[in-house]
Amino acid sequence: MTGDALPAAKASRPGRPARAAVYTRLDAGIAELRQRLGGLPAPADAMGIWDDIWIRDAHNSTAIEGNTLLRHQVDELLHGGRAVGNHQLAEYLEVAGYAQAASWVYEQALDPGHEPPRPLLSLTEIRQVHRLTMGPVWEVAAHPHATPQEAPGSFREHDIAPFPGGMVPPSHPLVPAMMRDWLDEVEALPVPDDRHVMERLAGVHAGFERVHPFLDGNGRTGRLLLNLLLVRLGCPPAVVQRRDRAKYLSALRKADAGSHGMLAEIIARAVADSLYRFVVPALAGPSELVPLASLASDEVSAVALRNAAARGRLRAVRGDDGQWRSSRSWVGDYVKSRQRRSSH
Repeated sequence: MTGDALPAAKASRPGRPARAAVYTRLDAGIAELRQRLGGLPAPADAMGIWDDIWIRDAHNSTAIEGNTLLRHQVDELLHGGRAVGNHQLAEYLEVAGYAQAASWVYEQALDPGHEPPRPLLSLTEIRQVHRLTMGPVWEVAAHPHATPQEAPGSFREHDIAPFPGGMVPPSHPLVPAMMRDWLDEVEALPVPDDRHVMERLAGVHAGFERVHPFLDGNGRTGRLLLNLLLVRLGCPPAVVQRRDRAKYLSALRKADAGSHGMLAEIIARAVADSLYRFVVPALAGPSELVPLASLASDEVSAVALRNAAARGRLRAVRGDDGQWRSSRSWVGDYVKSRQRRSSH
């Protein structure tokens, strides 16, 4: 844990878990995933899980950068191959490029029982992610100042104006050396130290954005590389929501100043959301006891399930960690009983 965790925890809104509690809940969820559910599924074994996350990621990450396609339009584009709506061609190609890069990233998920690859990430893979992300849109809307040597997958040969908040990206001749140093930080991620892994990942993510190695597309590429690292470490990917854009950008600025806690918490919450919304429900059988967050649906919220468990209306078990667990079968029984009560 870094020194900025405690003040941030005090500032949490009423009813919102403190940062340390977010980390503890995530650690317990990841441990449960690995020990009871066999670990993160390989993409070939669970296409439905990755497909749902893939769509959300493509929609939200491009929206953070200003893309205006709606969620159903992204779905139609990626599932049906149809450009629905009245948007510029470049916007459709931004989503398509990001989606093909995200698909490649999720194919790299750590197989259960295997160790993370070494090296954890290579310079060639960084260039590959940027090339896949930016290649389609570059064909119709290349950066106006790009030289032929700055095409997708190639480092910038221009300097970049200071970011909002005052951080100045390094001069372009320094980029190759700084990226090699950045890869050294990445390689140290699997080695435990006194910081939570989410804070270390936040430092790595912010470090990439500070270098800003490409002329355009650094935000999208940086979030994809963050997810590549997560899935290679056996964790679900983090989808930063478009509604959290201002908070996310503020957290990046704080990280530039050396305070990684806020960004780490955003990443941790996003990983937990993927874990409980998509991964655990798909892996758990109907009788498997899992956290209530994994059993919520449009029909019954996680809050309603917790209240029902506390009142004895839902069959559930409260673990030593304080979390209620139930099964899809028991929740089905509870929903049926609730429907019967409401019909009388």
